[in-house]
Amino acid sequence: MSSFSVINKPLVLTLLTVIFTSASYVSMAQVKLVRDNKQKSINAYVPPGNYSGITHSGGTSYAVVSDKSTTDGFYVFDIAIDSITGDVTNVRNLGFFGDSTLKNGDCEGIVYCPETKTFFISRETDNSILEFDTTGTLTGRRLAVPSFFAKARPNYGFEALAKEPVTNGRIWTANESTLTIDGDAATPINGERNRIRLQAFDANTLLPTVQYAYLMDAPLAKHQPRQYAMGVSEITALPGGRLLVLEREFFVPKNYIGAFVNCKVYEVCPDSGTPIGKDQSLTDSSPYLNKKLVFQLVTKLNLTSRSLANYEGMCLGPTLKDGSTVLIMINDSQNRYRGVLKDWIKTVVIR
Repeated sequence: MSSFSVINKPLVLTLLTVIFTSASYVSMAQVKLVRDNKQKSINAYVPPGNYSGITHSGGTSYAVVSDKSTTDGFYVFDIAIDSITGDVTNVRNLGFFGDSTLKNGDCEGIVYCPETKTFFISRETDNSILEFDTTGTLTGRRLAVPSFFAKARPNYGFEALAKEPVTNGRIWTANESTLTIDGDAATPINGERNRIRLQAFDANTLLPTVQYAYLMDAPLAKHQPRQYAMGVSEITALPGGRLLVLEREFFVPKNYIGAFVNCKVYEVCPDSGTPIGKDQSLTDSSPYLNKKLVFQLVTKLNLTSRSLANYEGMCLGPTLKDGSTVLIMINDSQNRYRGVLKDWIKTVVIR
């Protein structure tokens, strides 16, 4: 297959400089933005999808979940990335691998565990996180999700899933929006900010370990929407116990024109924060983690731009020749809704 040669449609992009949000970050390594590559349409290379999670499974192979797949499982994409710029040069779909015993569980997140050569996939229909082998077949194992996550609002359960890139590193997830036991979910008009629980699991026992509180930014939108989604749509784990958290706000106005997606990626260091108890409700005074903005991305649908991209999947890619690392992002196009939206892929180079 030929490489991409033309970048599709202009991208409305805002890059914010790296800032310190707390003195507690002075002693830890900082994630720095090296290069932001423009998003590219992959319409010609993969089937229309609702791609909501991605994980690196070795070499140029990446497993991708779609939240509207007929059966639970994953696609395998071969993604070629330039070793100098970190830009995507080629994408191939190598097929879908699924388990026919599970029908459309609204699969949102996926992570690969090289120690067991298995994948964990989060299902938003029942907030379960199940293990699959490399053929897409259930193994019978699952993460022991704490019962209070059943208090998630409909379609606001587990979107995010990540594993620390060390042998038997912790597995992380988070509720997408505020649990009912923790208050009201943020909307453009109620003045709330989403209160999120970052939950870790032991990769060997699959039991929950520690949990931290995370507070999202206030919504950018200020008007009543036709459709709206705001929450943590993905987590990516870094060496040293740090996490990248993707905050995503998707606003669609009544006439559609003027729709936007505001994505912010923050760095947090859970181990430098204060854990919360499972029976603690989150309040304004909860010990929320300090967070540092790495980059911000705004895409739009208006009379001059069709760059709108609802990024829900994010994972680490290869290490480049200069030692920096590629962060890969993929969007949910709602099956290329009405021929207007596109399946996009985007890379960001960090160090």
